[in-house]
Amino acid sequence: MSDGLFIATASAKTLAEQAREIAERAGALAEEAVAIGSGGAAVATAGIDPFVFQLAIFVLTIFVGYYVVWSVTPALHTPLMAVTNAISSVIIVGALLATGIQAAGFAATSFGFIALVLAAVNIVGGFLVTQRMLAMYKKKER
Repeated sequence: MSDGLFIATASAKTLAEQAREIAERAGALAEEAVAIGSGGAAVATAGIDPFVFQLAIFVLTIFVGYYVVWSVTPALHTPLMAVTNAISSVIIVGALLATGIQAAGFAATSFGFIALVLAAVNIVGGFLVTQRMLAMYKKKER
């Protein structure tokens, strides 16, 4: 009986050592994959100015946003405006933080204030448009 226990213990130790080796190899492979991935991103954007890259992304988001907003049916307009208002409220929180930090500097405070005003206008306009859309679905009183 003790021989069986000894063999089971030895094989469990062997399996544990093999599992540890496999985990170490997997960790090494993961580190290599991260190094290759970050190097690949650096190679892919090496010849492009970061400003041009970010400008291209901004222009693409304008086109995508345009086609998404104008293809929305009137029934889905209210939920879309609710999500837009929620995003603008998050922007207001960030703008308040940027405006309120004294050590941020004049530029950060100015941009924070501008973001605060534009997000507030967006929220108020969104609520007004949503109210008007909901009024379209009300039954007319005679």
